[in-house]
Amino acid sequence: MPAKRPAVSVGDGGISELFRKQQSDTWVEASGTIKKVLSDDTTGDKHQRFIVRLDSDIEVLIAHNIDTAQRVPAREGDKITFRGEYEYTDKGGTVHFTHAPKFKRKDPGGWIELDGKRYE
Repeated sequence: MPAKRPAVSVGDGGISELFRKQQSDTWVEASGTIKKVLSDDTTGDKHQRFIVRLDSDIEVLIAHNIDTAQRVPAREGDKITFRGEYEYTDKGGTVHFTHAPKFKRKDPGGWIELDGKRYE
């Protein structure tokens, strides 16, 4: 398992560069607009899911663990800021761990901000 890298926080959070390099396991902070709210993933830990379009026109899937964190009242068109771990996919990538550290993980944890409120 590769070592965890520090968060990247430039422009789109560095996601366009991570996508280009097909790189994963990197903490990012970015913002974008919710393009589509998907149904929850209820397999294992429950995850709220939505697609976010970044300023760089890349779309990422946000998988927000709602067994660990409060559900975000997200709607299509909402602007959000988020912190989480980026995983490359050929569709743009997935950002997960958008919640406070769980089970004494050594990572700093993540969050989602909407309308001035942080969900972690």
